[in-house]
Amino acid sequence: MKYTYLICSFLVLVFGCDKIDESMTVVNKAKTIPVIDGIANDACWKESNWINLDQVWLGESPSNEDFMGHYKLSWSEDALYLLVEITDDVLIDQHEDPLTLWWDDDCVEIFVDEDNSHGEHQFNHNAFAYHVAMDGNVVDLGTDEKPHLYNDHVVSKRVTNGKSSIWEFSIKLFEDSYIDGNSNTPRKLNAGETIGFALAYCDNDGSEVRENFIGSEIVEGEDKNRGWIDAGIFGDLLLKE
Repeated sequence: MKYTYLICSFLVLVFGCDKIDESMTVVNKAKTIPVIDGIANDACWKESNWINLDQVWLGESPSNEDFMGHYKLSWSEDALYLLVEITDDVLIDQHEDPLTLWWDDDCVEIFVDEDNSHGEHQFNHNAFAYHVAMDGNVVDLGTDEKPHLYNDHVVSKRVTNGKSSIWEFSIKLFEDSYIDGNSNTPRKLNAGETIGFALAYCDNDGSEVRENFIGSEIVEGEDKNRGWIDAGIFGDLLLKE
């Protein structure tokens, strides 16, 4: 990992790029922790570049009027920070119970593999697939194969003006030894390590089910909706001081 970090740091220094290739994203440490208020005026966001959210994982490719999205990342020892800007012509939140059909409402889905070990995580915590609803509830499947709220893992704030929404997130990282119902301590983040990460948006314009699922990563093969099961489709974040 140290060797990879030195190579990536050299490339960033020489070429000044945040995205080295399709699977490696260099994430700069926040000098000042952002305020999670849905307002993109924090210093760390001004110093970061936008990354497109444009890979169709389910459904047809939407028009720019229907959906557009991009995002930025930063980090501190205590959390990963995410800023997402979404253009969506219709916002749908039709399920009052946050643990019922949560994927069929408009939501941001954040995939995190804290040790970048890849592998299966459908009913274990080798990785998390956080579905963040419009009301801020955070859902993933637990080891009992049932949905649970993980609202203490992800703090978020959404501000919507017209068709544009700014979502801001603070995401704590937990090791794969995480046990549902126990007292679990989030781990500290360190410069030079890599984290598995992907982002997606569930878009519903009024149907019983979502019409589109747009992700951040290129997924090979016919079945592109594998992130909630397979951490191997995640991209790589390289944390930089």
